[in-house]
Amino acid sequence: MKTTEQLYNERFTRFKKALNLEKPDRTPVVMMGDSFCAVQQGVKLSEFCKSIEYSNKVIVDSLKYFEDFDGATATFNVARIFPLIFMSRIKLPGRELPDNMLWQLDERELMTVEDYDTIINKGWNSFMPGFVEDKLKVNLGALTEEMAYIPQAMKNVEDAGFLVYSPVVTTTVNEYLGGGRSMTKFMRDLFRMPDKVEAVLEVIQKENLESLRQQIRQLKPTVVFVSPARGASEFYSPKLWERFVWKYIKETADMIIEEGAICDIHCDSNWERDLDYFKAFPKGKCVFETDGTTDIYKIKEKLGDRMCIKGDVPSQKLVLGTPDEVYDYCTRIIKDVGPGLILSSGCSIPPNAKVENIKAMLAAATGK
Repeated sequence: MKTTEQLYNERFTRFKKALNLEKPDRTPVVMMGDSFCAVQQGVKLSEFCKSIEYSNKVIVDSLKYFEDFDGATATFNVARIFPLIFMSRIKLPGRELPDNMLWQLDERELMTVEDYDTIINKGWNSFMPGFVEDKLKVNLGALTEEMAYIPQAMKNVEDAGFLVYSPVVTTTVNEYLGGGRSMTKFMRDLFRMPDKVEAVLEVIQKENLESLRQQIRQLKPTVVFVSPARGASEFYSPKLWERFVWKYIKETADMIIEEGAICDIHCDSNWERDLDYFKAFPKGKCVFETDGTTDIYKIKEKLGDRMCIKGDVPSQKLVLGTPDEVYDYCTRIIKDVGPGLILSSGCSIPPNAKVENIKAMLAAATGK
């Protein structure tokens, strides 16, 4: 029987080969999801959300239950941290929602046009804490204190023999304004005051990149996760997308690559008309992580010779499909995509995914 250290080293080697577009001993499989772990372990979502430490234990126990995942994207429940990412309030199970209802972002217009001026004049790091405390109703001091456990949470995953897929996580700057202003008002601002919006984004981007660079130098991650959650150009006209989204994705990815890490770009929604833009990145330095909407075969056709692809078992298939359907789908994409695939769910595993379907996904990769 292999030790956890041996398992970790074996999994890390497999993972690195996939990132480098080399042929591993088998396709690596990464678990993306946290709420599913709670349901699988029989834990109420209301309890799962209360503590970073407890949610980490639940995720580790779920990884141990399935055994054959190589690693995980989430090492703890992120619901209470979402306000810091999306500048929106969060409804939590056991608080605003029933105990086993999934958490929900409560997006509304809380950031004003006057706030744009404050950010430009005083800086994002000066503005953001007060906004989070006053408008989002987050006890930032208490949450920051609890977040000190995150390094231990990651160590707990690794000590169990699994790799932490992306220990450093960031978002693109359009998300802060899309959430804080609300997506509707942010879109309106792009037409009514584009220069002011760009000035705000430039301020936030400069401060974020400085902070992100320091995190990378401190933690030395293999992969950095970047989420332009509503960054697909299907939300924008091409000119607006290039100016207000892609520019910042590319700047962020370029810095991550410059610091020696691989940039995982989490591509929610449909990016098919954007795929050629990703050819700007060096070979083997980025991961295209898709959520089941962008056709994985089109990604393979355009980028398969230069980027690792992560995904792409659709959420609906994990919930509504049969184990045979999931197994057949996974074996097909493993064969067709070939080296350079990290098998995973399309975005997060839904909380109501069938356990037997997750086992079928793993079986397709392991041959068990």
